Amino acid sequence: MNFNFLSPVSDSVLAHNELLQAQALGRKIKIHSTQNGMPDLDGVQVAIFGVLENRNDINYIGETFQLDEIRKSFYSLFPGSWNTSIADLGDIYKGESVEDTYFALKEAITILVKKNIIPVVIGGSQDLTYANYRAYDALIPMVNVVNIDAQFNLGDSTKPIKNNSFVGKIILEQPYNLFNYATIGYQTYFNSQEEIDLMDNLYFESYRLGEVSNDITIVEPVLRDANIVSIDLDSVKGSEVSSKQKYSPNGLDGKEICAIARYAGISNKVSSFGIYEYKPSKDDELTSMLVAQILWYFIEGVNFRVKDDDFSDDRSYQKYITLVESQELVFYKSNKTGRWWIEIPFLAEVNNKLKRHTLLPCMHQDYIDACNNKVPERWYKALQKNSV
Repeated sequence: MNFNFLSPVSDSVLAHNELLQAQALGRKIKIHSTQNGMPDLDGVQVAIFGVLENRNDINYIGETFQLDEIRKSFYSLFPGSWNTSIADLGDIYKGESVEDTYFALKEAITILVKKNIIPVVIGGSQDLTYANYRAYDALIPMVNVVNIDAQFNLGDSTKPIKNNSFVGKIILEQPYNLFNYATIGYQTYFNSQEEIDLMDNLYFESYRLGEVSNDITIVEPVLRDANIVSIDLDSVKGSEVSSKQKYSPNGLDGKEICAIARYAGISNKVSSFGIYEYKPSKDDELTSMLVAQILWYFIEGVNFRVKDDDFSDDRSYQKYITLVESQELVFYKSNKTGRWWIEIPFLAEVNNKLKRHTLLPCMHQDYIDACNNKVPERWYKALQKNSV
């Protein structure tokens, strides 16, 4: 297995790790070190690695960064009662060009996902999500991306890719593999009306910060349907992070971002996860500990995954049928977890992108709404995308 573009974890982090209690996470995970080389990945379910690339940040002025503080914070935490095996593969350093870094990241993700290992990327600028997405060209036909972000990052796709415009590239560059793009925690005043309208016109999903803070559970179905989850640390409110990381007085709080990470972990579909826009500073303890806890909650979620979306066995689910505006809606509820899905009907006469997307995760509330003659919004958008 060729991971020669990954550099080992620094000796200072490993020395710090030796001082931790025997029960700490850092003592229980496989680590890529100069002394022992790349660990054996047999049985590993989650592989963490850093990507030290930030040259496509619109504010880039030549600064470099490293992830030692995040590793020290993460290693010092204690695992839950997990049976998930974790590896830290070290870091991908900047390539000659940004494209070289993208290539290395794409290769790493493709190799890991093919081995049924979930790559967890800790990165510089969020345009790295584009390379993560392109890795799926060789993996699955249609991809769902969820971005936890204050902004949509659609940008002008005719211009070179930047961390505030990478989604435009994902949407418009061939091969076209994007089925759904959803933004969680967006703040309206950071997005132009044109971008907000475009999200609507493309039938993509967006959840405003206020909606999410009011009821965090509304984002669970969209995360259950995601393949790639990308977190922009700028979506976190300024009071929760260290000085250089502060972006906005409003944003998700630590508890909310960790709950979102756990939902992403529990999702059977999420096969890659990334945390981006990390900017270390002298008073770094808060941000590095927050990133460590986001990682912890994601792995906690992975540990509690339940295969509840196999509907071939009649005994594993209950089926509910309701009429809305003369349209028959079919819901499924898992007997194992109580999670809900809604069926998207095939449109026989159109070119169907959705061969495997016939069941859409939803909430119990969607069923209640349907019983009250209200069409669930996620179902409507999926149906519209399927008719395009």
